[in-house]
Amino acid sequence: MKEHKKKLIAPIIVTAIMVLYYIAYFGFLISLIDGIWKWLLGIIPLAFTALLLKVCIERINEITKGEEDDLNKY
Repeated sequence: MKEHKKKLIAPIIVTAIMVLYYIAYFGFLISLIDGIWKWLLGIIPLAFTALLLKVCIERINEITKGEEDDLNKY
């Protein structure tokens, strides 16, 4: 089990960095733009964040089940 915890660190850190990047980048763009574009640019980082979290959760489930190398399925 301890071996699995070490393998969980990388996906979590990468997901956190990407989520912070998208929020900062699109937050900067949102502060510069007015009107309907502000709402559209607000939806994009939320969609990216949801997708990144979904992929991270799937990867964590694969690692805890012992499927570290998921390429062997293909």
